[in-house]
Amino acid sequence: MKHIHIQGLDKPVSQLIMGSDFFRLNNGEEVSEILSHYLAIGGNTIDTAHIYCGGESEQALGIWLDQNRNRESINIFTKGAHHDANGPRVNAEAIRSDLFTSLERLRTDYIELYALHRDDPSVPVGAIVEALNEHVEAGRIRAFGGSNWTHERLQEANDYAAQHGLIGFSFSSPNLSLAKANEPFWAGCVSADADTLAWHERTQLPLLSWSAQARGFFSGRFTPDNRENADLVRVFYSDANWSRLRRAEELAQQKGVSTIQIALAYVLNQSFPTGALIGPRSEAEMLSCNEGAQLQLTAQELAWLDLTEAAV
Repeated sequence: MKHIHIQGLDKPVSQLIMGSDFFRLNNGEEVSEILSHYLAIGGNTIDTAHIYCGGESEQALGIWLDQNRNRESINIFTKGAHHDANGPRVNAEAIRSDLFTSLERLRTDYIELYALHRDDPSVPVGAIVEALNEHVEAGRIRAFGGSNWTHERLQEANDYAAQHGLIGFSFSSPNLSLAKANEPFWAGCVSADADTLAWHERTQLPLLSWSAQARGFFSGRFTPDNRENADLVRVFYSDANWSRLRRAEELAQQKGVSTIQIALAYVLNQSFPTGALIGPRSEAEMLSCNEGAQLQLTAQELAWLDLTEAAV
């Protein structure tokens, strides 16, 4: 499997990042089986979050790491400072509280990739950068990034860090997929648009995409007439996305692969470092993701898939 480098880490990050939003304390056998398939294809980075499954996701991952004694070979990617019923909580106190809880659940004293799960634009970036630097200096996190931060806020934060001799954001984790979102899937979520991609190309800041395969939009299960999945209809149903789907189907046929593998390859063949969060629940799905990650797409093919080129 291909890997990317993220500033602050001493080991590479596999382009396919295993999602754990189905990890719970009562399905340890499934967790172990899926992660064994993930390791078999060369994966080494597991995504979780303070809020996933009420904390069980981090706990289950911590148990697995303990049982397998492989902490040093795995990159943990977790997130904190998500809003609650009272609203945004992107501040030093919330970051500290969530981080310490995550460390305890994960049974570790450090986290490779720590992301703020949401942003609060009303909070000056300087205070946020300074709070995160405190935890880097203490050895609790190796690198930090923003999940669902706009590229404008990331640039502002990194400008502040550069001006004050601090460490800046080393990665971003918005949604990036061949299907373009009509609106946020969840409140406060950010999807990469053309300006975001251009910024990443200029800065070469790594992007770790969630919903990289557009929640199954390219799986073949959905058509314009099938409107059973209200969230998918709301977020991804559009004339432009159906055109992207048809082009992905055509390119998949030419290359002898599946359409959803083309959609994954779109994310992993950008002109800057990218990773994709995946959520396979079987060995066959894991192998399909791995095959998609091996596909090479040209810049012209990417542009054609995204409707910015008339012909490939």
